[in-house]
Amino acid sequence: MLNDLSIKNFAIIDELQVSFGEGLNIISGETGAGKSIIIGAVSLLLGDRATADMIRTQADAAEVEALFDISANKQLQEKIASMGFNASEEMVIRRIISRTGKNKALINGQMATLANLAAISESLINICGQHEHQVILNADNHIDILDEFGGCLDLRAEYLLAYNRYMQIREQIEKLENLRRSREEKTEMFKFLLKEISDINPQSAEDTHLADEKKVLVNAQKLMDYANRAYDLLYGEKDSAVVKLKEVQNQVKEIRNIDEGLKLAETEIESSFITLQEAALTLRDYGKSLFFDPERLAMIDERLEMLGRLKRKHGGSLESVLHKKLEIEEALQQVFSVEEELEELSRQETGAKSDLRQKALNLSGQRNQAAVKLKHAVEKEIHELNMPHASFEAKFKKCAADKNAEYFGPKGSDEIEFYLTANAGEEPKPLNKIASGGELSRIVLALKNVLSRTGSVATIIFDEVDNGIGGATAEIVGRKLKEVSANHQVICITHLPQIACYGEEHLYVSKKVTKGRTTTSVGKLDDKQKIEEISRMLGGVDVTETTREHAREMMKGSKASGAGNSRDGKC
Repeated sequence: MLNDLSIKNFAIIDELQVSFGEGLNIISGETGAGKSIIIGAVSLLLGDRATADMIRTQADAAEVEALFDISANKQLQEKIASMGFNASEEMVIRRIISRTGKNKALINGQMATLANLAAISESLINICGQHEHQVILNADNHIDILDEFGGCLDLRAEYLLAYNRYMQIREQIEKLENLRRSREEKTEMFKFLLKEISDINPQSAEDTHLADEKKVLVNAQKLMDYANRAYDLLYGEKDSAVVKLKEVQNQVKEIRNIDEGLKLAETEIESSFITLQEAALTLRDYGKSLFFDPERLAMIDERLEMLGRLKRKHGGSLESVLHKKLEIEEALQQVFSVEEELEELSRQETGAKSDLRQKALNLSGQRNQAAVKLKHAVEKEIHELNMPHASFEAKFKKCAADKNAEYFGPKGSDEIEFYLTANAGEEPKPLNKIASGGELSRIVLALKNVLSRTGSVATIIFDEVDNGIGGATAEIVGRKLKEVSANHQVICITHLPQIACYGEEHLYVSKKVTKGRTTTSVGKLDDKQKIEEISRMLGGVDVTETTREHAREMMKGSKASGAGNSRDGKC
């Protein structure tokens, strides 16, 4: 429940403090006094966007603050705590609008976002004004209204889970079907690329090995000459290194026969002699193995050219060619497995669709029951609102039970629109075809009264509910607002005395010009002041004693008609 509202430097409001009570709170005043500005300030607390032109002239910032009693709403307290804010039985929301653009929102003194405000506002206040009329006129919202009234939201949540699963499977199927449609073209391309690589069959580092072999072939004669010359120097000539080393070995032997103190063992020279011999023989065999093979050279050149083409086409190296081959093989495997995957997904789709269809039927069945109840409840309300021949219907333009036109949407398989006929003998028409503002206001009030019995919102604000009505109808609307206030705190802006007389609290909005500046003020009226205000609403500027007596009778009658109403503490 909204207990207190503080407004500072907002529009033409300098500084304002307003307290609201339980039940029906009436706000009245002269046209242009600023009644709707108060509603605009409350809208900011619910997450509406703020602009600098809302700030009072010559002020740097505007502030709106409200104190809510949420002691009876444990679910809201838990929600506030889960969002990271301090939770208690009271909640303070504050908005600061600055000309510098540094706007702030606070919940219980902690910084908050507009999304935070919007998330909690659905449990706090519902403003029923011109915007609400548009919401109800929009057929897209009718299914939501019916579901809320009929308690269908849990079934709808179950349906949505099944719907999302079904849509995910359908998305996978569509992707694979697109792949299958282009499979032939892709398969031919993949096969061609794979055959091109497989026919050449490159091996890792093969190009490097072939380049080394080519270098040897091209230089075969040089290498043979080098090997033969080295062999001769080591072993083949009369004064070769081996012969000279043998002579050294003999000299060392003679020295050691005389002086064993020489630190050079014969075995060391013998080891060197054997090593040089082996090296000489290796060089001899190497030289004999060399020969120029033009056919082999031509084969190497041809192979290197083929490998070069693959490298140029697939990344510049044999490693990238081999990697590409693996990619193509995997792509072909995926293409070949499409049918298997589609078969599996098709089985999953059948099961998911069956589950979805059943949940849609369950949801639709509950909606049909709710539609009948809503029809009776709304018709009862609008008949009492001086529309005795009116007929209301929640018409199913699409229905889950119609298998010939099967349709699945995120809200189910039904498409619902509210139809109304205001007069006997007329065909029902969609609500958005209703021309009369008075009829629309009564329909909105009727729906609000019906929905308020099931809704969880603590406070309902009615702005423009008296649009296009008067006389006996206005009195009936007043009684209906009183009925709504049995379950919720109601704040109603009105110009009609037939409505105002039902208020338990009556706030009067006035404005005055002081030193060239307009300011708005709000005052709570006592019983005597209520009679004066209702008299003004009845008779205009010149209030007579007869008018006052009429006002007293209206006040007395409203109390008598409201005696049967009891508040259940939902505020």
